[in-house]
Amino acid sequence: MRLSDEELKGLWLGRVWRPGIGPSVVTLRDGVAVDITSKTAPTVRDVLELEDPAAHVRDASGESLGTASDISGLTDAKDSLHWLAPCDLQAVKACGVTFAQSMVERVIEEKAAGDPSKADAIRKRVTEIIGDSLQSLVAGSEKAAEVKAELIRVGIWSQYLEVGIGPDAEVFSKAQPLSSVGTGAEIGLHPVSTWNNPEPEIVLAVNSRGEVPGVTLGNDVNLRDIEGRSALLLPMAKDNNASCAIGPMIRLFDETYSLDDARAAVLDLTVEGEDGYVLAGRSLMSEISRDPLDLVKHVVGLHHQYPDGFMLFLGTLFAPIEDRDHPGQGFTHKIGDRVTIASDGLGRLENTVRLSTDCPQWTFGLADLMRNLAGRNLL
Repeated sequence: MRLSDEELKGLWLGRVWRPGIGPSVVTLRDGVAVDITSKTAPTVRDVLELEDPAAHVRDASGESLGTASDISGLTDAKDSLHWLAPCDLQAVKACGVTFAQSMVERVIEEKAAGDPSKADAIRKRVTEIIGDSLQSLVAGSEKAAEVKAELIRVGIWSQYLEVGIGPDAEVFSKAQPLSSVGTGAEIGLHPVSTWNNPEPEIVLAVNSRGEVPGVTLGNDVNLRDIEGRSALLLPMAKDNNASCAIGPMIRLFDETYSLDDARAAVLDLTVEGEDGYVLAGRSLMSEISRDPLDLVKHVVGLHHQYPDGFMLFLGTLFAPIEDRDHPGQGFTHKIGDRVTIASDGLGRLENTVRLSTDCPQWTFGLADLMRNLAGRNLL
């Protein structure tokens, strides 16, 4: 894990796997990882549920494990110290179609029925009709309703536009608790997918009260062909072995970093192929169509409770359309791609693309975690 001098001043919360011990809650102090697992807060979930998570992490005593860079190896082996996703008992939820540009790409996927060869022609037609009309729209507003009526009139209305500019946000289940991978891990594609891309996103850490104590980075791997065939295939497109990367750590809000900083964050994405191919892109949180706290309200409230809290992906502006191999085919991943998502103040999330069937299988579940913590006298 690499951090700038400014980021080293921040307040960090994460998880590592300790050989012979198991998953442990850690923070960073002057670049050194410190194990702060305790009976008071044996999980990240427990830390976030405290009245003042920042104060707990700042004051907690613990054991030094070495510098952050000492535990950033590319491995998931149980006999080595490595990063885990910085969440444990939380549900992992994700918002879709929260940026105008990526919303148009979802419409194109739908109209192309998952066939990348049809995407370019459909993109040109949709752009001619929509133009820049979506850029300044406030989702759920009167103006958005007027645009919706016009799009229906010209025959271009889509379920993606409905959640993009309508009153209700799209929120889906991205991954199961404990199934997300951390920085340095392999990230998986379903083996039937041939049209896919990374999605660099801000991820909110939300507790059971709907409060947001901090944020981190995430890669909501997108299988464009599967979702494009049918929106009912979203679970197959989104929730697969190693298909969700979160990290490197949660940055807790304090005087050095706030939710407003996250609202203004710029996420830089780089894909480096083993064939020398390089793709660079970015996502600007300033262009999101719904405020992060508004999205939280769509998830938790009297209509739905999350006693262990949840991690919430906020969506992305990034939607790659440049051709990688063949004209008109656009971008898709190749095995071995190195994906880096970085943002000032939040560090870097780095993963290598494999097939989900080739990534280390997810075998350490909630029962294993409970037995492990009980065996360490932490419960």
